Amino acid sequence: PTRNARNGGLFTSQGKLNIRNARYKNDFGPLDPACGCPVCTTHSRAYLSHLYRAGEVLGIRLNTLHNLCFMLDLAADSRKAVLEGRFTEFKRSFLASYDNSDA
Repeated sequence: PTRNARNGGLFTSQGKLNIRNARYKNDFGPLDPACGCPVCTTHSRAYLSHLYRAGEVLGIRLNTLHNLCFMLDLAADSRKAVLEGRFTEFKRSFLASYDNSDA
């Protein structure tokens, strides 16, 4: 997740997005509305895109923080699904909503 973040790749509940894409330049919505990490609750896609395009180290740090939070949440949700005996259902649901088209 850190290498992806350094190169502008961010994981969201809807799939991977590339913050380098011009379409995020004026997108003032949260990075991932379903995520409660500090990055998603305080910064917009437009701001993260600006930081990345400007070569600011803060952009890489925020991208990395978000990706790590995403992976930790995914692991916790997977673990919970395993313990509850519904991992197959969880996997199917996650993969159905995870679109990789912006990568």
